Amino acid sequence: MHIRQIALVARDLEPAVADLCAVLGVAVGFRDPGVTEFGLRNAVMPVGTTFLEVVSPARDDTTAGRFHARRGGDGGYMVILQTDDLAAARARLVRHGARVVWEATLDDIATVHVHPRDIGGAIVSIDQPRPPASWRWGGPEWERSVRTDVVRRIVGAEIETPDPPRTAARWTELLGLPAPHAHGAGAMVALDDCALRFVPARTRGEGLAALYVAAASPDVALATARSRGLPVSGRSVTVCGVRIDLV
Repeated sequence: MHIRQIALVARDLEPAVADLCAVLGVAVGFRDPGVTEFGLRNAVMPVGTTFLEVVSPARDDTTAGRFHARRGGDGGYMVILQTDDLAAARARLVRHGARVVWEATLDDIATVHVHPRDIGGAIVSIDQPRPPASWRWGGPEWERSVRTDVVRRIVGAEIETPDPPRTAARWTELLGLPAPHAHGAGAMVALDDCALRFVPARTRGEGLAALYVAAASPDVALATARSRGLPVSGRSVTVCGVRIDLV
């Protein structure tokens, strides 16, 4: 199991997308008309073979809109994990008391969404694409939009939660991941070629707070961020309400 896509939520879609594309040197590969089912508009950008998505509420009373209001602005929204056995993953969720709030089975991908109250920290989706290298949510021609001069791929995410060890243990129980280990004031969970870090919640409360991105040219990303007036600290930049660590 590994991170395949991270979704952020923004009140104003296009400015957030423009900042992310400029700073990370990526390009929009797809705008999914299917997200209108959830009252959203979106843009999906491939980051190597991983994906960064921004969603924005297109009507009142959407889950994303309520999440945006609860977190007090733009920020992290969803962690989408890829598995090679969704049936087993779904059975494990149910066995450990987690509710599936939405699911779909298509010819090239199957997905289940976990109730956020049952896992904690973030909205989680588990997906199984067929074949494994494909990714329907990135669009039919996402490979043509891949740009890796500045960043190469998403390699981790940071979840803020009131009780990091407990939340990390719940994720490992529900997802069948290796046991978490202590990491500073929080906990770390290893996935295939990436990691999830759970840290104490700060002023914004529980949620997806940061991404770790493997960078080919971090100085270019940081210089671009500064030129656009975005917050920069060390090798990190804040865009769309999330901290992006260039590693």
